[in-house]
Amino acid sequence: MRIVKIRAGKNGRQDRGITLLELMIAILVLSIGTLAVFRTLDQSRREIGGEMQRHLARSVAANRAAEIRIYGLARGLGLPATVQQGPYDWTIKTTRKETEGGLYEVHLAVSSVGGPGAQLVIYARMEPPR
Repeated sequence: MRIVKIRAGKNGRQDRGITLLELMIAILVLSIGTLAVFRTLDQSRREIGGEMQRHLARSVAANRAAEIRIYGLARGLGLPATVQQGPYDWTIKTTRKETEGGLYEVHLAVSSVGGPGAQLVIYARMEPPR
């Protein structure tokens, strides 16, 4: 029969491996690091795909649609064809077609130099609602 001695650590404690708490802390640190990498990759993917510029173009189109609904189409057509939002100058092309119901189908096409744009279709009255 052979007797095996277990060496004690510096604190006099037997060294048999890591505790459950140490394992949980290690998993938490690795999870936070992995999450940071995925967020960085997602942000890079959005920037490479031009998502920010498309989002701004949709915002410009939605703003112009709200202005047309508030002011009516008659005044809305007189609004500037170029606006600045973010670091871009946006050109807004507005076309209209009258429907049988007396409303106007308004097509808004928003674009900037060298980037993606947005399109929006709304129905509006010539004069603002009272």
